[in-house]
Amino acid sequence: MHKIRVPATSANLGPGFDSLGIAFNLYNTFTFEEIPKGLEIVGCDEYYNNEDNLIYLSMKKALADMDHRISGVRITVDSDIPISSGLGSSAACIVAGILGANELAGRPFSKDDMLRTATNIEGHPDNVAPAIFGGLVVSIMEEDEVIHNSIEVARGLKFVALIPDLKISTKKARAALPKTISLSDGIFNVSRVSLLISALSNGKFELLKYGLEDKFHQPYRSKLIPDFDEIMAICQEHKAIGTFLSGAGPTILALIDEDNNNFVQGITKDLKPLKNTWTVKELELDLEGASVLAF
Repeated sequence: MHKIRVPATSANLGPGFDSLGIAFNLYNTFTFEEIPKGLEIVGCDEYYNNEDNLIYLSMKKALADMDHRISGVRITVDSDIPISSGLGSSAACIVAGILGANELAGRPFSKDDMLRTATNIEGHPDNVAPAIFGGLVVSIMEEDEVIHNSIEVARGLKFVALIPDLKISTKKARAALPKTISLSDGIFNVSRVSLLISALSNGKFELLKYGLEDKFHQPYRSKLIPDFDEIMAICQEHKAIGTFLSGAGPTILALIDEDNNNFVQGITKDLKPLKNTWTVKELELDLEGASVLAF
């Protein structure tokens, strides 16, 4: 039996569309146990309890890439990452399936091998890369190759996730995007993402309010979230250094100074009168990524 933990992730970070991702200390935990035959899935909704389960499909794909066969498997799921929230629940399932397969097969895959298979399944590496490696990761596709680099984030920040009781499918969020962008919007995002990475690296956090600005996806996807503009304004009132839409949404992430001890209480109070019910969760960076846990 193999026990695996995968962190939640947030992609894009404002202007880093489909290229930036970061991992947090919010986890899904999975166990994989080979059984005489068949498939058993424990701990998830009945709707996902079948051979179309993303964890199982990812495990099968990885086992095929490894040229390894198993007789059957029992998968147990313990989820803390909310589904369809913009916090990488799908990436966690994909990475768990691949890491589970790697353990069952005797660990033939390196982390780069796992990233390649995960990207083939997900279609892009922005969430799966930090889920595997932890921390802040830049990743790009160069033909069929995944190129990635980890970036050290300077100390002094706290991350606060504002999670509504609202689900937005990735398909719907993608459909909200324009088919083309202007040259000026492209220049805007290139400059912002450059500033964002440098500010996170050297600790000039006062620049994050500019570095997190985006014209690729947030202006379009934010329209799917009730009270979005008001929430951004409330975060600013409580001295957030910067805010951005997590992945495709609907979670909003606020970056605050590590000494700001009043943000969570204040924002929780001010979100209550709004349309949706919002859960406020303070997060820390996960620097380990997906891991195999000892029993």
